[in-house]
Amino acid sequence: MLESLLGVIAIVALFIIISKQQSRLGLLERELGALRSLVLSGAAPAPVAKPAEVRPVEVRPAEVRPAEVAAETVSEVPEAPAAAEQPTAAAAPETIPETAPAEELPVAANVEADAAASGPWAAARAAPAQAAARAAPDIETTLGTRWAVWVGGLALAFGAVFLIKVSIESGIFGPGLRLSMAALLGLVLVGGGEFIRRTGYRVPIQNGSNAYIPAILTAAGAFTLFGTIYAAHGIYGFIGAGPAFVLLGIVGVATIAAALAHGQALAGLGLLGSMVTPVLVASTAPSYWALFGYLAIVLLATSAVARIRRWSLLMGAAFIGTGLWTLLYLADAPLASFAVVLFISAVTLGALAFVWLGRDEEPSALDWPSMVPAFFVAVTAVVLFIHPTYASLGGPLRGTILLVGMLAVALYRPQALSLLFAAGIAAVLIYLRNALGGTFDLDLPIGALTVEGLPIEVAGSSLTPIGWLLGLVFAAAGLWNARREVVAAPWRAASWAGWGVAVPLAVLFSLWLAYGNPDRDLLRALLAVAMVAAFVAGGEWIARSEQPPLAGGHAVSFALGGAGVALLLALHMGFGSGWTTALLGAAAALPALATRQRSYPVLGWLSVAAAVAVLARIAFDPTIVGADVLGTTPVFNWILPGYGIPAAAFGFAAWQLARTTNGRPRLVMEAVAALFALLTLAMLVRHAMNGGVITSDVPTLAEQAIYTLIALGGGAMLVALDMRSPSPVLRYGSLGIGVVSVLSIVGQHFLVLNPLFTNENTGTIVFFNLLFLAYLLPAAAAAGLALYARNKRPHWYSAMLALVAALLVFAYATLSVRRLFQGEHIGMWAGLGQVETYSYSALWLVMGVGLLVAGVTLKSQVLRIASAALISIAVAKVFLFDMSELEGVLRALSFIGLGGVLIGIGLFYQRLLTRAAR
Repeated sequence: MLESLLGVIAIVALFIIISKQQSRLGLLERELGALRSLVLSGAAPAPVAKPAEVRPVEVRPAEVRPAEVAAETVSEVPEAPAAAEQPTAAAAPETIPETAPAEELPVAANVEADAAASGPWAAARAAPAQAAARAAPDIETTLGTRWAVWVGGLALAFGAVFLIKVSIESGIFGPGLRLSMAALLGLVLVGGGEFIRRTGYRVPIQNGSNAYIPAILTAAGAFTLFGTIYAAHGIYGFIGAGPAFVLLGIVGVATIAAALAHGQALAGLGLLGSMVTPVLVASTAPSYWALFGYLAIVLLATSAVARIRRWSLLMGAAFIGTGLWTLLYLADAPLASFAVVLFISAVTLGALAFVWLGRDEEPSALDWPSMVPAFFVAVTAVVLFIHPTYASLGGPLRGTILLVGMLAVALYRPQALSLLFAAGIAAVLIYLRNALGGTFDLDLPIGALTVEGLPIEVAGSSLTPIGWLLGLVFAAAGLWNARREVVAAPWRAASWAGWGVAVPLAVLFSLWLAYGNPDRDLLRALLAVAMVAAFVAGGEWIARSEQPPLAGGHAVSFALGGAGVALLLALHMGFGSGWTTALLGAAAALPALATRQRSYPVLGWLSVAAAVAVLARIAFDPTIVGADVLGTTPVFNWILPGYGIPAAAFGFAAWQLARTTNGRPRLVMEAVAALFALLTLAMLVRHAMNGGVITSDVPTLAEQAIYTLIALGGGAMLVALDMRSPSPVLRYGSLGIGVVSVLSIVGQHFLVLNPLFTNENTGTIVFFNLLFLAYLLPAAAAAGLALYARNKRPHWYSAMLALVAALLVFAYATLSVRRLFQGEHIGMWAGLGQVETYSYSALWLVMGVGLLVAGVTLKSQVLRIASAALISIAVAKVFLFDMSELEGVLRALSFIGLGGVLIGIGLFYQRLLTRAAR
């Protein structure tokens, strides 16, 4: 069935090719006729343009068009010999054969023939039509020039296979003769392709480069030779594994070399055959040196060919094949040889650095094929580090050599920047994995924490010096190259600076957790301080080389950011929890002070980062030093410095940034300073009223009050940031936080956790108690946010916050009066006394008058409406409740006071209206 199908295809292809050749012959005859007319008329032909100067609309003699079009369309066809570049008419006979009918020619041929027959002026007018015809080839051109060549090449390859198959089934020839015939056929195909190429073959059609007949014939011949050699070894056993391996390698390398003349597709076929050869040739005692020596030869040959022709796809495929063989060797070999692994990795890096990247190209351009060896060499290094067997035999040292080699190539060839990223990621992953090794305990303020990590396969005695070596190499190379390239390639300089600080920090962190004391490690704290000094000096060194100097670009930002992380590690390693929190908060002022000397943009954000770190520590342990160490002494305990020092430092940083760099960091520090000031006061109050206990598993009103203060402070921070740099995220975020805060106050403060319903202890101190924390402080925060957001946010936002603030003040005053009469527990089931009942009426009337005065002073309609509502409630209470519950003088005083207040309010409004009328 397959033989019949191939036969039909071959006949159809042959018919199409013959028809096409007749069309070409007719076109050539017309062009020769036009040339003869020009010669007989004495007109001088237009000068022949160079291939690089040809344009689709230029007027060219008809006889040179095929060669010129081939130069435009066939990028991978090599130049023909000089003899082939002579005009076609030089060898034309004097007599002109009879031309084929015009209707049998393709569309493009008709246009060109008519133009040539009408003279050069008609040819000039027909040039656009010819270009359009060539841009959209018809179905005949497609079938005759491409499909026929493809099917023909496939048929030749299958023909070689079927020749061997038929000879086996019929028994006509012996195995040796059959293989000889197949080999001869392969050589004939290769020779035929070379012969056609050397005779000046051209493809004068649009999109004809992928139907290059010499390349198709050469590929079919290489396919035949591969199959023949494999059959001689794997099926008949005529040759051993060694000769078969060598012969297959020779065919593969030769095919890759032939691609210089025939194109990238042929090189891909040769590379595929070369990479598959070790799989086809099996051996009972394989030599890995022979295998990887062969792969090295194939890689170098492919690199040379790819460099000459600039074939990135071929180069990437060669690196993939070599990398896969290396990983397969590490995975399947009983015990891989470090020498073999280092050899093939060195060849890979050498082929990348000295062969493939040895071209004269723009050094700022990134080379994507270098990403392939970057990945495989980095994975190889990671395997040598973490594999138990290799690690115990000295694999980390060999992996270090590979990582350093990758850095060296990245330094030597700037285009191979991917090697830097791969080496940095590998080093960080190796040492972070090491930090998770073994089991270690952490004595935290909340209790002991046991971490069950991965098993440790490598002793710290080997990873520690290797880690310091890697950190030193990365830091030195990164900072030095960042300074060298900070002007020419700022983004590349930033990459070097970033990895130059990231790897040493990862190594320090890993060795501290794995082999140091997580609670306090003075030796590694001193090393962290040395890193701070080194990174600050490195950032200053880079900044002095910028253009303009001391601009503080991304490379400088990475260096100083690394110094900030190193300082954070130093504080955690060298001090306890309390001092770490306080000193970390104080450290936020250092970058702000540095802005007096340098206007680097990163300095303000370093202060912000310190504030975020303090927030993270407080969220982890709100007691700062642990509940057992905190004590019960009000005010003068670790909460005061733990919250107060960061608040003061953040305020100073905001003040300093406002006078130097300004910008968003200053606004963030202002908001954080305000937030910490509120938190300091709130935490001190909670500590004092709860006897030193500020954490509890049961939700309490005090804890909810702290959350409310944080939310309101966050809303103020977003409003401030949005005013400085408007953003929809900041705008709608501040609105969302405000709405959530109001819903939380209504749901938690007024209903769920209200001590009137829960009978929660409000504390023993008269003023600084739970009511102060849960009602008066949130009221002040909501009122402040409403006032700050006025004219900055929608009217309903400020009105909502102002109303909630008024309700909180009302609740605080009312509950404080009840606490005055009932004591620490103010549950409503305790009942009401007559004096207490009267006190509420008096209080509400006074508060209503106060809200009225505030509303008129601030020109706030919301406050005036709240005043009216509160007075209305007081009126309803007096007439509906006091009349029945109060007796004697208290009842009379209640009504007298209400009447006096209402008359006073009436007089107040009349006076306002009189002034408005005037």
